[in-house]
Amino acid sequence: MENPNSPRSDPTAENQQNQAITRIQRLSLHLLPSTSSSHPQLELLTCAKAKKLNVIPSQLSIYMGGNHREIQERVFDFFNSRPDLQTPVEMSKEEHRELCMRQLLALVREAGIKPLGHALEDPGKYFAIMEAAGSVDVSLGVKMGVQYSLWGGSVMNLGTKKHRDKYFDKIDNLEYPGCFAMTELHHGSNVQGLQTVATFDVATDEFVINTPNDGAIKWWIGNAAVHGKFATVFARLILPTHENKEGTDMGIHAFIVPIRDLDTHHTLPGIEIQDCGYKVGLNGVDNGALRFHSVRIPRDNLLNRFGNVSRDGKYTSSLPTINKRFAATLGELVGGRVGIAYSSGGILKVVVTIAIRYSLLRQQFGPSKQAEISILDYQSHQHKLMPMLASTYAFHFATQYLLDKYSEMKRSHDDQVVADVHALSAGLKAYVTSYTAKSISICREACGGHGYAAVNRFGSLRNDHDIFQTFEGDNTVLLQQVAADLLKQYKEKFQGGTFTVTWNYLRESMGAYLSQPNPVTTRWEGESHLRDPSFQLDAFRYRTSRLLHSVAVRLRKHANLGSFGAWNRCLNHLLTLAESHIESVILAKFIEAVQSCPDKNTRAALKLVCDLYALDRIWNDIGTYRNVDYVAPNKAKAIHKLTEYLSFQVKNVARELVDAFDLPDHVTRAPIGRQSEAYMHYTQYIGF
Repeated sequence: MENPNSPRSDPTAENQQNQAITRIQRLSLHLLPSTSSSHPQLELLTCAKAKKLNVIPSQLSIYMGGNHREIQERVFDFFNSRPDLQTPVEMSKEEHRELCMRQLLALVREAGIKPLGHALEDPGKYFAIMEAAGSVDVSLGVKMGVQYSLWGGSVMNLGTKKHRDKYFDKIDNLEYPGCFAMTELHHGSNVQGLQTVATFDVATDEFVINTPNDGAIKWWIGNAAVHGKFATVFARLILPTHENKEGTDMGIHAFIVPIRDLDTHHTLPGIEIQDCGYKVGLNGVDNGALRFHSVRIPRDNLLNRFGNVSRDGKYTSSLPTINKRFAATLGELVGGRVGIAYSSGGILKVVVTIAIRYSLLRQQFGPSKQAEISILDYQSHQHKLMPMLASTYAFHFATQYLLDKYSEMKRSHDDQVVADVHALSAGLKAYVTSYTAKSISICREACGGHGYAAVNRFGSLRNDHDIFQTFEGDNTVLLQQVAADLLKQYKEKFQGGTFTVTWNYLRESMGAYLSQPNPVTTRWEGESHLRDPSFQLDAFRYRTSRLLHSVAVRLRKHANLGSFGAWNRCLNHLLTLAESHIESVILAKFIEAVQSCPDKNTRAALKLVCDLYALDRIWNDIGTYRNVDYVAPNKAKAIHKLTEYLSFQVKNVARELVDAFDLPDHVTRAPIGRQSEAYMHYTQYIGF
């Protein structure tokens, strides 16, 4: 017979015993390494045993450079051999514009680098050339983009064989410098609202281009003020009809309009060109404004891939509606966003390189009666620059993935890939350019007074890059496109639709992400768990899925305001959703790059940087994770502590990590950012 005084028969004692066992189990989870990692080969040593990694910059550079490093070195070497083509610290707008044109002409005609063919057949190589040119001078990279991505790209991608045969060679060799005349004084992002008109005249077989009011003046048109001879003009195509004397509006189409005489370079009749003047930056690019007064062009100058007009004024198209034609037209121009995202990452590499090299060189204060220490030894400086260095690597692999998807799109013309590239390019362009713009100012501040010297380039790079947040789509508008696409996929999820490749994690695990977090895993704080790619990616995706679900609920709640009113009421929520999603995509591509790296030491270095990128982002939004009980207080503290320690570890190999960007001193061009003898070159510059 069981003893009535036994603890087993006491419900209170039994409950206490069970609670003790549960506590021991939870403690063991904190003390023992996690075995949940699906990538054990990526794990590094624990903090207590960590040593400085053996990073060989040349090996890391080769892994990052891919197949296009050689063409970039050709660009760098050419400009290094031509001091007359290097951009001085100070020059007038007029001098800078002429130098920029000479740089582009020399690159094409003397160095033999012909970008247009690459833009069409090998986009990765083209964007590598543009990134290298932008590293030499951001104005040069942008002017190249105007000529080949915008003017050349619009003719080649929106035109047909007759246009390619007539224009390809002369655009490629710069005989036909041109413009991309889309933006108007009153309309930028809202392209469907453009007011310039192109009315077909059946009697003369011509289109008549008109600017109906001042709001329709084409504005900020690169190459227009000085060098352009042609423009791709986006206008409303108007066909005359008996029923409507105003004509029938067929929507936005693109037209080739000569604006200057090929021989004399004089402005052609009916065309008015004004100079937009000095800008905050990019003064090597000659932005102008165009007004058209009954300018007549041949019917063949309609870029007619998606819509054509016959001799008798009949309109035909393979696409049934104005909206579908408009979407197809803009879809062919997505390369501009791809190039900006990629180039912005290139500028970030330059500024991070300058700031980190100087921070390793500059010594200030330190322990009493001991040698001064470098400013990068200070935790506050590491906090500023090391997550930024990690982000630079993350952006490199994400934009490389975007280039690969864009190249696939150009090869396959697959509708699904087109949709993926459209959304991904919008999100990455917005996210990367916004981050880079903020980072340039942080780098300037991190270099103190010497960062303020014009010769050290932070000012010019900040000013030149600033517009990257606006052209090819305002960042706030682009993030809304990403959010709209996510909501479309969310709707399909619950209506049995299919998911695209880009957002497939929603299909795979939306249910799991929307469920309550596991009360055990919310408390795991071991380093191996926090550095597990599965945990990091789950954390990013959990946040995105929660945001997506909650904003969908809010939009339904405000449905009485109408679709526009509901959207506007939830706009900040939608922007946060889009940014969260893009961060998830960036991390996923970074993790894939780490896994794919064949060299053990290089992989370990990339893993360290990837972990810092992931945990820094989680810590920056720790309030969100705490609010939904995804992270317990003890785990939040562990994330913060590990983030600081990873910043310290990255600091120890920061020199090697920026050296792997393989940017020669004649490209960074900042005395304080030189690989050696920085102070000597700096003092020589001012005359000592």
